Amino acid sequence: MIEKILYTDSGFDNTQEMLEALMDLPSIKNANITILHVVPPQITTEAVTEKWKEGGEILQDIMRKVKPDPSKVSTMLRQGDTKNTVLEVAKEIDANLIIMGSRGLGRIEAILENSASQYVFQLSDRPMLLVKDDNYIKKIRRIMVAMDKSNAAEYALDVALSLLKDYRDADLILVRVNPDLDPKLPPQSKQEMEDNPILAPAITKAKRMGVPYRCIVTGGRPGKQICSLAEEYNVDLLVLGSPERRPSIARTLPDLDRLLGTSLSDYIRVNANCPILLARKESQS
Repeated sequence: MIEKILYTDSGFDNTQEMLEALMDLPSIKNANITILHVVPPQITTEAVTEKWKEGGEILQDIMRKVKPDPSKVSTMLRQGDTKNTVLEVAKEIDANLIIMGSRGLGRIEAILENSASQYVFQLSDRPMLLVKDDNYIKKIRRIMVAMDKSNAAEYALDVALSLLKDYRDADLILVRVNPDLDPKLPPQSKQEMEDNPILAPAITKAKRMGVPYRCIVTGGRPGKQICSLAEEYNVDLLVLGSPERRPSIARTLPDLDRLLGTSLSDYIRVNANCPILLARKESQS
């Protein structure tokens, strides 16, 4: 499912470590990776030359540290505004995963500080893996998927299962947070959780692919509970459905829910303590 990755250099070592962790997955080994470094616009010719030299050294450093298959990797230097350049290149190469570093800024802070990752998160219709600068990156052993009734959640499950294909070193954690349930109620039994109507179809898919899984069903506020469970279960990667909800005529404009931080995906983007893969495709509804 993930065949073309756009990795945007953010200057953070843990973003490189995340790419390296992904390369351990058999499903990613054959993916084509474009490593992008964006050089900001400069006033003088000397400054432009210096930034291009610096960018080339950064790309070489990434290749040396991550050690991907050279035949599957291309590097790209572009000059311009980072957020717009990432969107342009993702479209050019038809990327089906964008990897970006993030400072984890919330709500208005991201707007005021012109956050590139927040902008791309708002306007891209492609899956996006956000790695905050304070995330501790580990070998991928626990992938959590938040499930609900939406097509976006179903797609998130498909993405997670594709990552786990032919990889037996990780468990799939299926989470259903029902806001109508009292979180203080005693935990459900394993059978009750597996019989949950939201999780049952997901379990069937996991069994069919031979992917080990566990289930969690609880109540409360979904955003807060998902972040809490990701920390409790020491999750290495959280996969969350994040649908494109704007009509096509408005897709060049920011989504106000995400812009102001009121969406579930934005809350988790800011508060989760692990890398987050926001699964999104244009055809979702």
